[in-house]
Amino acid sequence: MIAKADKHADVLIIGAGAAGLFCAAQAGARGRKAVVIDHANRAGKKILMSGGGRCNFTNYYIEPGRYLSQNPHFCKSALSRYTQWDFIDMVSRHEIPFHEKKEGQLFCDNKASDILNMLLQECDVSGVDIHLNTSVKAINKNDSGFVITTTQGQWKCQSLVVATGGPPIPTLGATGFGYEVAEQFGHSVLPVRAGLVPFTITDQCSALCKSLSGSAMPVGIECNGQSFHDDMLFTHRGLSGPAVLQISSYWQAGDTVTIDLMPGIDVRETLKEERESRPKVHLKTWLAGLTTQKFAEHWLEAQGIKDGSLAETSGKVTEALALSLHQWTLKPAGTEGYRTAEVALGGVNTDELSSKTMESKLIPGLYFIGEVVDVTGHLGGFNFQWAWASAAAAAENV
Repeated sequence: MIAKADKHADVLIIGAGAAGLFCAAQAGARGRKAVVIDHANRAGKKILMSGGGRCNFTNYYIEPGRYLSQNPHFCKSALSRYTQWDFIDMVSRHEIPFHEKKEGQLFCDNKASDILNMLLQECDVSGVDIHLNTSVKAINKNDSGFVITTTQGQWKCQSLVVATGGPPIPTLGATGFGYEVAEQFGHSVLPVRAGLVPFTITDQCSALCKSLSGSAMPVGIECNGQSFHDDMLFTHRGLSGPAVLQISSYWQAGDTVTIDLMPGIDVRETLKEERESRPKVHLKTWLAGLTTQKFAEHWLEAQGIKDGSLAETSGKVTEALALSLHQWTLKPAGTEGYRTAEVALGGVNTDELSSKTMESKLIPGLYFIGEVVDVTGHLGGFNFQWAWASAAAAAENV
């Protein structure tokens, strides 16, 4: 029996997600023979489900301060060299209609598949080979590069790019494989945990969350010196919505979260004015006018505050209500974990990578890009921009 001949590539990229496809297209455009392999049966699954199916592909206001990393300076080089404007130019060139939802967040007008199809077209034009349903069995380094043994045969390449993402949403086939590759070649992996993820509540606040499940409201939320202003959603399991997802990346087990349910409104002053102008109005009716009937009813009950006319509402009750609304303090039991997390915090230690090229400082020719690296963006297109920027940095050098 004749053994199958090894296949050759200048650069082999593990992972057919946002970072992997973009890196391949950019490397191919430089004339490099680029190959992408992925164990999944379809490329870009996470792209397709992102942004509620419309893909929040970047943000007008990209800045390093919107990223978490043990080394906050690491992301600066790549982000400054391949910017949001560069990616927007590509989107416009492909005539993909898009819009700004809020605060610079850019979404496709139609479907997330517009972005995936754009990446696949760019790969096609650049002569990239994409092999799906292909799992890596072993990776070895030799003098000329790497030998990658897969379920579909053996590949040899000069440069190897790990673009495997992280563990979030395992139903899409996500794993921590990239961390294993890093550790195999002597890299340290910083502790990994779920980020941009809903909180679970199991204490006395649990009943309130369940009774208000489905209700959303704008809030200010704080934890560990960080704060966000956005919408919050009550769920049967706890709290979700953009504000909660944002602060979850700064929360650690055991931490307390403080929520202002009435940002921009001084409850004490407003209630005082209303008491003078509309003394016969009931407290529940007044609160419902600022929120909803459902919220007013369940909130007053949870705080043990009896409903009555504003004229009958004492200063003590006013103070208690104001404090509860402006500084609702709770201690989440945990998060919903990787099942619903949008990203993974932590990852391959950036101290061991070149910020200009994403190349390993330990193993020449080995690169790490995208979510597998210890760089995590805020909600709102920041993680996609990191995928594009880190991929472009590697593509210039592979």
